[in-house]
Amino acid sequence: MSPSFPSSLFITLCLWFLSASANAYLRLPLLHKTPLPLPSPTQTLLSDIHRLKSRHRFVNSPVVSGAPSGSGQYFVQLRLGSPPQPLLLVADTGSDLLWVTCSACRHNCSSFHSPGSTFLPRHSSSFSPHHCFDPACSLVPHPNPNPCNRTRLHSPCRYRYSYSDGSMSSGFFSKDTATLNTSSDREDKLEKLSFGCGFQISGPSVSGPSFNGAHGVMGLGRGAISFASQLGRRFGNKFSYCLMDYTLSPPPTSYLIIGDEQNTISSNRKMSFTPLLINPLSPTFYYIEIKSVKINSAKLRIDPSVWSVDELGNGGTIVDSGTTLTFVPEAAYVKIVTAIKRRVKLPSPGKLTPGFGLCFNVTRVAKPKLPRLSLELSGGSMLKPPPRNYFIDTEEGVKCLALQPAGKEMGISVIGNLMQQGFLFEFDRDRSRLGFSRRGCAFA
Repeated sequence: MSPSFPSSLFITLCLWFLSASANAYLRLPLLHKTPLPLPSPTQTLLSDIHRLKSRHRFVNSPVVSGAPSGSGQYFVQLRLGSPPQPLLLVADTGSDLLWVTCSACRHNCSSFHSPGSTFLPRHSSSFSPHHCFDPACSLVPHPNPNPCNRTRLHSPCRYRYSYSDGSMSSGFFSKDTATLNTSSDREDKLEKLSFGCGFQISGPSVSGPSFNGAHGVMGLGRGAISFASQLGRRFGNKFSYCLMDYTLSPPPTSYLIIGDEQNTISSNRKMSFTPLLINPLSPTFYYIEIKSVKINSAKLRIDPSVWSVDELGNGGTIVDSGTTLTFVPEAAYVKIVTAIKRRVKLPSPGKLTPGFGLCFNVTRVAKPKLPRLSLELSGGSMLKPPPRNYFIDTEEGVKCLALQPAGKEMGISVIGNLMQQGFLFEFDRDRSRLGFSRRGCAFA
């Protein structure tokens, strides 16, 4: 998911509540729900178009696909408050703010909310909002006009966080205690974790089918207020995850690792690396540079400028766990579709599949042979996902290309979570590089 607010808000956050601790990291499970009846894969994916073990300590949380609950997202559980309240959040590298849905209910809350459906700040003895003149309040976007410009010193800090599709979360920018499980199988309490306590939530990205089962968003972007940034000084300024195949039943569990798990990731696995680039006009995102695209072994004739960031900050490619499909510039999309059509001798479906530009009828083909797509990245690395990462079953006997053209209004290319499936990704923020490997997804 992509936030939409001024870049001036991304200044260095004073992490006064986190003391530095060497060789520490956190391991957090990514979770899911499984209600019935299940939606079709097409419903699950189209809803999102709009928008390890060592002597070191680390935070780890299970990460599992939300597809069984009708979502194209991956969820992570966070226990917030005193006593802890479990919340299921979308793991999102494409935004910064950690926020949860909140309720002001004080007594008999089960009459208004099902258990675990919202965060109840009045039930937490450690909850408090940031005040208008707290340094942290300057790091979040505010309603217009900003109430802090004309209120008293101790008035609560109000935020309004918008996404590129118009979705929005607004409420009080707050702090509370988070309870996390570390690699040493013990609980670690982090006091004064900053987050948005959202009382007004609207828009398809945060309330529609793609958000089904979630209570908020865990922003893992590069900004100072993100969950990864807030925990960086204590557990190491990198994080990693592996998103498991959403089609498996039951979906396997993997982990979001926050911190420097150096003994068991980079040093012990064959990883490829590509530089993480910074776009000053969009500092939230993890940009990478695509040099070329191959279908099977043939390099497509795509002008390299198609992948560039222009002087207005538009363009470029980001890695986004909060977006399901992959989006590429229209000029590249046309070349990719044309090259695939030349190599696949399968009929088209009898009817169009809404939202997908290229589909094949595979009813009478047990194992359809599909071309291999590979991305050459800067630094000499090559991302070679298997066909199941970009050809998906939209209905029985129909496979569709899970790539979309990124129109001018979108202004950016996205490597979505489907394309990332089955790879271990390591976001090394200190060394400004992205590592990836097909090995290591079973590191839990």
